[in-house]
Amino acid sequence: MKKTPLKNSIYTYLLKAFGILLVITLISHMFHQPLDIINIALIHIIPVVTVAIHGNIKATIIITVLSVIFLNFLYIPPLYSFSVHNELYIWSFIIFAIVGLIITIQAKNLSTQTKQNEMRENLLNIISHDLRTPLSTIIGTTNLLLSNSSLDEKGRKNLLEDINYASIRMKRLITNILDSTRLSSLNIDLKFDWCDFEDIVGVALEEFADKLQDDLLDIKIEDFRLFWGDNILLKQLLVNLLDNAFKYSVNNTKVSLHIIDSKNSLKIEVFNQSSYIEEKKLKNIFDKFYRLEDSNDISGSGIGLAICKSIVTLHGGEIKASAINNGVLIEAKLPILKKANLV
Repeated sequence: MKKTPLKNSIYTYLLKAFGILLVITLISHMFHQPLDIINIALIHIIPVVTVAIHGNIKATIIITVLSVIFLNFLYIPPLYSFSVHNELYIWSFIIFAIVGLIITIQAKNLSTQTKQNEMRENLLNIISHDLRTPLSTIIGTTNLLLSNSSLDEKGRKNLLEDINYASIRMKRLITNILDSTRLSSLNIDLKFDWCDFEDIVGVALEEFADKLQDDLLDIKIEDFRLFWGDNILLKQLLVNLLDNAFKYSVNNTKVSLHIIDSKNSLKIEVFNQSSYIEEKKLKNIFDKFYRLEDSNDISGSGIGLAICKSIVTLHGGEIKASAINNGVLIEAKLPILKKANLV
């Protein structure tokens, strides 16, 4: 099991708050007479506030208990004892807890609102940029067709293919936007049926038929029986994986799609050659709206791989990305829930 980095864990601000508590306790102990018990109690709220602003209730409760214990042990009679003979101990705990919980709840609400604003902004960016690009292609190409009556049949066909491809891109992007929220809840009911991956791959490749060159795609599908899963979602999984690979692959290099039967699971591997990507960045590519910093010239919403992760998770599987052989390999592992009895 991988350990969570310290800077990203709850322990970071717990340790920070505990350090503040020790410093406050030391100062209070040195100047307890001029400070008075009420002021000492007030400054012991500081560690509670320090943790509460992160919006974690468990951490807030822990540091609240520690602050009150320190206060009781050192300053509330009988001193250096955990005995509760003074109502100030009870009231201090209640006040500390109320202050901590109020700040924690407000911090959580603020964090949720901030995330919603970020998602709203990202969605607007998708609509304003990524949808505008294929739409501009459709409008521009249509105007060219309407205004130029001297085009030969081959020229007209090429322009119509551009319109068709741009339309497919728009459809794919709109589908991803609509499915993003629906799939991220992971509470939808899958429509399980027997799936033939050769058929699914064939249907998925139709999405790229107008622009796909056969010599730039390497497909290997092991001969195995039907797979029990959601046909529509599995097709969308392959479309998004291939779309990502085509967009980020180095020009004129092959994209490989391998589907492997691993006895108790089915493995989908998609590889494309690309510039080097750090491992820590690869861990984030399945997050919604995440895009690499150096990919601004590549169209995309940053939700395609997030949808892939949701689809794989809904099927009880796992998905990961790794940097190998001057490229990126994405592996989706789907458990075989039951096997077809074919005569």
